[in-house]
Amino acid sequence: MDVRLITQLLAKRGRLRAQERMARRELEDYRAQALGILRDFAYAHSSFYREFHRGLYAAPLEELPVLTKATLMAHFDDLVTDRAVRLEDVKAYAADRRGNGLFLGRYQVYATSGTSGRPGLFLVNRDEWSTMLAAALRSFEGAGIRLKLTRRLKMAQITSANSSHMSAQGGRSMGNWWMPVLLLSASEPVATIVGRLNAWQPEALLAYASIIRVLADEQSAGRLAIAPRTIISGSEVLTRETRRRAVEAWGDVLFNMHGTTECGGIGAECDRHRGMHLQEDLVIVEVVDRHNRPVPVGESGEKLLVTVLASRTQPLIRYEVDDSLRLAPDPCPCGRAFSLIDEIQGRVHEILSFPGPAGEGINVHPIVFHNLMDTLSVSGWQIVQDADRLHVLLTGVPASFNEDSLADAIGRALAGQGAVVPRVNIEHVPAIPQNESGKTPLVKSNLPRSPE
Repeated sequence: MDVRLITQLLAKRGRLRAQERMARRELEDYRAQALGILRDFAYAHSSFYREFHRGLYAAPLEELPVLTKATLMAHFDDLVTDRAVRLEDVKAYAADRRGNGLFLGRYQVYATSGTSGRPGLFLVNRDEWSTMLAAALRSFEGAGIRLKLTRRLKMAQITSANSSHMSAQGGRSMGNWWMPVLLLSASEPVATIVGRLNAWQPEALLAYASIIRVLADEQSAGRLAIAPRTIISGSEVLTRETRRRAVEAWGDVLFNMHGTTECGGIGAECDRHRGMHLQEDLVIVEVVDRHNRPVPVGESGEKLLVTVLASRTQPLIRYEVDDSLRLAPDPCPCGRAFSLIDEIQGRVHEILSFPGPAGEGINVHPIVFHNLMDTLSVSGWQIVQDADRLHVLLTGVPASFNEDSLADAIGRALAGQGAVVPRVNIEHVPAIPQNESGKTPLVKSNLPRSPE
């Protein structure tokens, strides 16, 4: 990390720290002002937004059209606010990562993994990037990680090592003398990761939830011997069982974070462990159903509409994110005015659709499988839907495991949702397959997605 970025990052972290102390009314006024500045900038510099919001320039946020990733990519050149940026050039830059320079000398470029079938490209300038890093640093501090210029803090990050992914770029940018970061790929063999961690002895660990679960088992078995003061889970659903295993292995040091490649940090847990604080001074999050109608607080939505208040190069206004979450009705006792994410249930593309008795479609949310599979005495699992059956992949299966009982339990759970129960095939595998970014989706479908 260069000195200029460090200085910018620490200055922004100071401002974010002050904003955490805002009263609710003050926070709402700040968000309204920031939203107005964002919209004025987008209308002045993006021909796409001038057309997309035509006739709605003074309309409330909730009346504006929804921006999908498909629309963003289809209108990429007109949406970005720098006329020198062209999609074909960004694609060429992203495809050739041999150089370490910024795109056009001023932009970070990162790509989504395309797990929903729609990969995308996103870019931010230095000011936007430092804001995203400052938000990450705020989340770290909420979890007990404080960057001090007088003391080094060793961190290990186990996510994607692909240079096109935000996690890898963030780890490289955050790494410095005060917080040296060991970057490991989640796709590396477990024995390799364990060996590197034992040698590094991190005080803080940031990893996918699936990796944390595996490492907790390695720690309990005695092969891993580390004592992190803070463990942060991100990018995957953190289940109750994974949290239990982590607490059993290391104590109550696990914190959950939520964010997306496109929007950066959205929520982070504080030391009260009551849920994740929405970073409401940086993003406006609308929890909605599949028809973009607002969902009452305390109920789970099917997706989010996220407005990134600091976005300028590629403004994101009511950008659709297929995460299903529920907001808590009560504030956190820590005193922050930010709303709390009570539960994250998964993503829209993890919802499996089964036929009902009358041929109607029955949607089964991934939380149904989480609640069932997390009671098993196995080290890992994955549900995969194919046209003629449901595959259940298991790792670390004990000799006494009863497959018939599991198949029956899955059948009862699906029947309880009103679905016709498919054939259930249970398979023992040495490792749960990962996607290209090293994540291990717990629930996935191989069926084509039907357009909404």
